[in-house]
Amino acid sequence: MHNVTLEQARKIIDACLQKSEELNVKMNIAVVDSGTNLVAFNKMDGAWLGSIDIAQKKAKTARFFNMNSGEIGKLSQPGGSLYNIEHSNGGLITFPGGVLLKNAEGEIIGAVGVSGSTVENDHTVAEAGANAL
Repeated sequence: MHNVTLEQARKIIDACLQKSEELNVKMNIAVVDSGTNLVAFNKMDGAWLGSIDIAQKKAKTARFFNMNSGEIGKLSQPGGSLYNIEHSNGGLITFPGGVLLKNAEGEIIGAVGVSGSTVENDHTVAEAGANAL
């Protein structure tokens, strides 16, 4: 099993920071490896303290189920096949902002989680980070 390296995580965070600055938002950014262990974290000055936990849980949620956190959110609505899944695994975050990280061979090597603005901005920033690979 391959994992995101610290060097890759720094590139991801740098890309997320650049996108956050373009959008004029303050973000918390978490990068986890394929085992959901935290590899790197960045809290922008002025970012919400409550979003530290959310960013990390978005990254873990994406990796736990090998899909972006927003996709899990669609499946976890009332009547959905994953309704109430957010109560599992010590608490999941099932709205956008958690994005899988894949290597050149398409293998999942971790995930990035971003929190601090609207879920649309969170997802946009996380995608920018994932695309840095």
